[in-house]
Amino acid sequence: QVQLVESGGGLVQPGGSLTLSCEASGFPLEYYAVGWFRQAPGKEREGVACIANNEGSTYYPDSVKGRFTISTNNAKNTVYLQMSSLKPDDTAVYYCAVDSQRARVRFCLLGPSEYDYWGQGTQVTVSS
Repeated sequence: QVQLVESGGGLVQPGGSLTLSCEASGFPLEYYAVGWFRQAPGKEREGVACIANNEGSTYYPDSVKGRFTISTNNAKNTVYLQMSSLKPDDTAVYYCAVDSQRARVRFCLLGPSEYDYWGQGTQVTVSS
């Protein structure tokens, strides 16, 4: 049974930093793509980072490029999202997800429909 558990969310001031973790069980992340997504109230879910673990390639949308970094610790079967220079607009529930259908992809995609297993989400609030 595949399980993804996010942690690390919380309240942070604008300009601050936070690191989210996504620990997987029942599934080896090292050969698959993993994405981080967020959803704010009244808005659609959007991708903020993904990594094709087999290749190590990553992708970020312009909205977070230079501020967010995705990485993987294969020994811990955990993917991280380091967030810095946080803005109030970054406030959302953050989810990690894995594309278990395609192994050893060279590039990752940020469309939610590309991913089939999701965590429960962790709240990030950026406010003074």
